[in-house]
Amino acid sequence: MKPLFIWAGGKNKMLKHYKPFMPSEVKTYCEPFFGGGAMYINVVNKCSPKELIINDVNTDIIRIYKTIKSDCDAFTEVLDELSSKYLPLDKAGRKDYYYSLRHKHAYDYVSWDSTKEAAVLYFLMKTGFNGIYQVNKNTNDRYGTPSGLLNQKTVVYEKDVVQWWNKSLQNTQILSGDWKECCGYVEDEKDNFVFLDPPYRGSFTSYGQEFSDDNQLDLINYVAENKNTKVFLCNREIGDSFYENNLGDLLIDKFPVTYTAGRRKKTDDGFEAKQATEVLIRNK
Repeated sequence: MKPLFIWAGGKNKMLKHYKPFMPSEVKTYCEPFFGGGAMYINVVNKCSPKELIINDVNTDIIRIYKTIKSDCDAFTEVLDELSSKYLPLDKAGRKDYYYSLRHKHAYDYVSWDSTKEAAVLYFLMKTGFNGIYQVNKNTNDRYGTPSGLLNQKTVVYEKDVVQWWNKSLQNTQILSGDWKECCGYVEDEKDNFVFLDPPYRGSFTSYGQEFSDDNQLDLINYVAENKNTKVFLCNREIGDSFYENNLGDLLIDKFPVTYTAGRRKKTDDGFEAKQATEVLIRNK
């Protein structure tokens, strides 16, 4: 199975690096910075936790997950209707359709029910640019990502993926608040696993949220204070030894990564994927 959408900073490519450190059993799984949920899928499929708790401060993203959990059939009906209008169009027509729909999502959503609002946003994310989640002033401080390649052939989304998420989320508590509140539901005991994937340090976008180095230090302290729960904290290295200087007794591993989602490096021949280094901080 795979995430519902491309997410800049998603952890699909990192899972192979995390594998040697992953728990074999998980009773309670908690992910306070959820995004696309690649680690969640991995844990659900391999560890079958009894309890799952996910959280993200982006209420619009969380609305998608909540809607898929509670109103999946109506959600896919809206998507099918949007797809039936979009797919027959040529690229110019698709572009006009995308921006018209994005405008309606920005200004007309107050007349929609929650399911339609979630489904329209999901459609935009599936046809928008390369995993970017951008909020603009000219889109009423709502989703404002430009259109993507618009080259879908037969489908915009995969219904079986949505249905997998519907089934899995039945056993999942879905929150949208501060990460500390989410982690507060997890007792510090063996077989619990907390995965912390906060916004990247020095990122060009904060997905509508602020996350300072002081906040990063709070996360490091959380990893250190939980002696029994397995806790992972990941981020990217930006060359200032921030994590090494604040590590204490924690363990750190570094892995090469190529960023293909989000903005890429501009060259004379176009755009190329960015080479970078990810860090994984863990307590055991």
